[in-house]
Amino acid sequence: MNTKIALSTLALTLLPMTALTAHANDTAVTNLNNLLKNTKSMTADFSQTTKASGKSQSFSGSMALERGNKFRWDTKSPSEQLIVANGSTMWVYDKDLQQVTKQSVNNQVGDAPALLLSGDPNQITRNFTVSQPSKGKNYYVLKPKSSSANFRDLSISFNGGKPVMMVLNDSIGQTTSIRFSNININKSIPASQFSFTPPKGVDVINQ
Repeated sequence: MNTKIALSTLALTLLPMTALTAHANDTAVTNLNNLLKNTKSMTADFSQTTKASGKSQSFSGSMALERGNKFRWDTKSPSEQLIVANGSTMWVYDKDLQQVTKQSVNNQVGDAPALLLSGDPNQITRNFTVSQPSKGKNYYVLKPKSSSANFRDLSISFNGGKPVMMVLNDSIGQTTSIRFSNININKSIPASQFSFTPPKGVDVINQ
C-alpha cells in the first residue's frame, strides 16, 4: 500500500441514543478541540505501518503542518513520495511513477486525517462522531458521519498536549498506524514547505 492511499484513507458507532451518551460525545469533542486548538503548527518525523491480511508495510519520513490546511508529508523510505497542501490545493507526487495528482483540499479533509490536524478543530462535529474511551487518557476515536468516507474509524493519542500517534482502520480491512517523534509544536515553518511545482516531464492528473 503506498503512502498516497494510506494518507487518503488514514487524511477522520457512537450513536447518541441516550442523553448520557450525547453528553459524553459533547465532552469528548470539547476535550479534543481544546487539544487541537493549541496546535497552530507542527513538525515531526513519522514512522508508518500498514497491516492487511497478515502482511505489513512500513514507511518513514518527515511531516509539517500549519493551521489553514497547510500540510507536507515527505516519505523517504522505502520509496520517495511527497504530499503537499497549500490551503486550497493538494499535490501528491510519486517519484517512482513520475506522476503528480492534483486535487482540492476541500475534497480531502474528511478523508485525510493528517489534514484534520491542520484544519479548523471546531469543524470536527460536522464530519465525525467523537468518543473518549477513558476519561483519564487523552485518547480519542473519530468515526466519519459520511457513508462515502474511505475509513471506518480513526484513533488519535496525545502526550503532553502533542499528538503522538494515529491509528486508522479503513473500509477494506487495513490498519495504518503512524507514530510521531521529534515533535515541535507552534514553531515558525517556512512558507516554501507548503508550496509545490510539478517537476518537468511528469504526468499531472487533475482530480
